[in-house]
Amino acid sequence: MLNPKLRRPIVGLAVGMLVGSAFVATSPASAAPAVGDASFAPSALASRLDDQLGSRDAGSYLDSSGKLVVNVTDATTAAEVTKAGATPRYVARSGATLAAADASLKVNLKTPGTAFAVDPVSNQVVVSVDESVTGAKLAAVKATVAKLGGTARIESIPGKISTTISGGDAIYTGGSRCSLGFNVRNSAGTNYFLTAGHCTNAGSTWSNGSTTLGTRAGTSFPGNDYGIVRYTNTTITKSGAVGSQDITSAGTPAVGATVYRRGSTTGTHSGRVTALNSTVNYSQGSVSGLIRTTVCAEPGDSGGPLYSGTTALGLTSGGSGNCSSGGVTYFQPVVEPLSVYGVSVF
Repeated sequence: MLNPKLRRPIVGLAVGMLVGSAFVATSPASAAPAVGDASFAPSALASRLDDQLGSRDAGSYLDSSGKLVVNVTDATTAAEVTKAGATPRYVARSGATLAAADASLKVNLKTPGTAFAVDPVSNQVVVSVDESVTGAKLAAVKATVAKLGGTARIESIPGKISTTISGGDAIYTGGSRCSLGFNVRNSAGTNYFLTAGHCTNAGSTWSNGSTTLGTRAGTSFPGNDYGIVRYTNTTITKSGAVGSQDITSAGTPAVGATVYRRGSTTGTHSGRVTALNSTVNYSQGSVSGLIRTTVCAEPGDSGGPLYSGTTALGLTSGGSGNCSSGGVTYFQPVVEPLSVYGVSVF
């Protein structure tokens, strides 16, 4: 979705840059949520239990009261969940069963316009199909899902799943525009910013429309969707915030958590996390491990930050729909590029 037409340059760079583009990974020291960020506590507990229990749990989510619910299939695991302060919920399909179905789809479902992830609420793998998948292609998708029996189901989503990049404001490379997500630093104090990998694939030199900001230092897409740009401009102030929201740490949200996204096309919008570890089949290739949400996004919002309070969560990758009628948006988790590039939020 590249658009060769550029519009006016952004102003107020210290704030405006953080309205868009990508996230960069935080260092291990930044991986824990900041003290006092109580809104992120249930998500942090979900991540800890997922690491502790492994395939013994079948996913987790926050219920309508904000309480963490963990799916289990045996009494021993249920007791561990209760001891940790969460609510166990007995389900029919184990984590291993769902993981096997997800692995099967990664091998057998590559159709552009499809995406899939474990839905812990229904205890199934949900395969999303956009409006471009019709006729023989849709029949083939249905046949693939049918082989998994009740472990997987199909849902239709509006619009067409695509990456969200276009010509316009914010940060530019050539004739393309994205949004900057998080400014980051390495241990030596060198400044970078992160954005989506499908953005950094588009060009090496980035500007704010009038002034060069820096050059691409790394990119990964498809497979992942993140990239990093090293600042060569030493005169611009680099803020560690997203707009007026201070960011002090990075983490992984729980399913059901309320999250916020900011982008150079549509500004700030909120929604809920509906799945983790989603696989999306874009026309350019498959990307796995994404966060699926109900937050809307539009072309040019790519790379923009997903966050909750002071915690950085992800980079805008792509989705379907828009901010008028609503849609589904996927995010690259930020903790991965932070670790890969050895940088941290601040």
